[in-house]
Amino acid sequence: MKKVLVLGAGMVSRPLVHYLLGRDDLAVTVADVEAERATAVVAGSARGRGVALDVRDRAAVDALVRECDLLVSLLPPDLHVAVAKLALEAKKHFVTTSYISAEMRALDEAVRAAGLTFLNEVGLDPGIDHMSALRIIHGIEGRGGTVTSFHSYCGALPAPEADTNPWGYKFSWSPRGVILAGRNSARYLEDGEEKWLPGEELFSRHWFVDVKGFGEFEAYYNRDSIPYIDTYGLTGVRDMFRATLRYAGWSYTMQKLADLGYFGLDDLTPPPATYAELAAALAQALVGGDLAARVAETLEVDRASDTITRMEWLGLFAGEPIPWDDVPTRSPLDALASRMLPMMPLENGERDLCVMQHEITGEYPSGTREMVTSTLVAFGEPGGDSAIARTVGLPSAIAATMVLDGGIADRGVLVPVLPSIYAPILDELAASAGLVFNERTSVV
Repeated sequence: MKKVLVLGAGMVSRPLVHYLLGRDDLAVTVADVEAERATAVVAGSARGRGVALDVRDRAAVDALVRECDLLVSLLPPDLHVAVAKLALEAKKHFVTTSYISAEMRALDEAVRAAGLTFLNEVGLDPGIDHMSALRIIHGIEGRGGTVTSFHSYCGALPAPEADTNPWGYKFSWSPRGVILAGRNSARYLEDGEEKWLPGEELFSRHWFVDVKGFGEFEAYYNRDSIPYIDTYGLTGVRDMFRATLRYAGWSYTMQKLADLGYFGLDDLTPPPATYAELAAALAQALVGGDLAARVAETLEVDRASDTITRMEWLGLFAGEPIPWDDVPTRSPLDALASRMLPMMPLENGERDLCVMQHEITGEYPSGTREMVTSTLVAFGEPGGDSAIARTVGLPSAIAATMVLDGGIADRGVLVPVLPSIYAPILDELAASAGLVFNERTSVV
């Protein structure tokens, strides 16, 4: 019986663990800082166990890694390389859903020499986005075409009936991760020219995208799209970007929060005691009176604007204490995240929604230009797994079984861009989870 170690029992872990435990030949250990959470994920399976683990305890992590055949890391991104190095030392395979880092890439030669597979970016975004896009790209190229335009969108949102707060958003994964993503600068290609948007202006440039059957979503650029030109082999592309989807109004409000300083990561000294004190400090205003009006003046928006309404609803002008002892840093960003989580959860019985859409244009020797629009819409299960948990957890679970079964023979630090990797994963997602892309082609 082969053994899998899963580090992290957070919001996306359950579908991954349950898929693995569906195999009679696998035993699964889930390790988390909260033992109860780890135990709950394995749900009493005879081949599963949950254990408490502080990932800062290298010896304890190393002991668990040496017991397994493959390690799946669902830890925060900044911890992946450290546990990957332990997997390398112990000669164990490694899978993660997170973006590959330069530090992870630097392990490639040693991983190859050890005969191991370290598969990264095999979740939703990144993950399913790469795999589904490459299936289209390779299809265009197989018909003699050249991809000239690549637009890819992805968003995790509350389902329409669960869209019940002024923000149009509920968290099905870490609020801190969502806000941290808003600090990233963006690079993209527009009409053959490379463009750059600094992180502090990320939300200032947004637009609307139509998703058939759902209407319009708001979109803004997602990180650095330029490296994917090489990753996807798009030598003839002139327009290239990846973007995030939200309901209307999100981007403007987030930009104003960034303008005010809520995305800052520096420790506040001394830290303000309440959310009202933090808002006052950021706006350089006094606590008391109509604080919302003074913040509105600082942001140059109307007191009755949606932005101020959202901030007020969230409690950013209220006298409630900030739980500094429960957050990683005493920064504005962690204070904001600490307020968002209890105010904007996906409630029991509510569904979330994942939307992914590619718009990929190919030109053919005949002069014909065709755009393939490929759309995935996935809903969570009321009282069960969220859509984000399924679309992040299941691809990594399938990938882990492929590595263990010898279905992925490639060695080194990889992303799922090879047909031998992405085709079986996409086929299994469609067959076992109903995660299917609907495609339509139009002449442009």
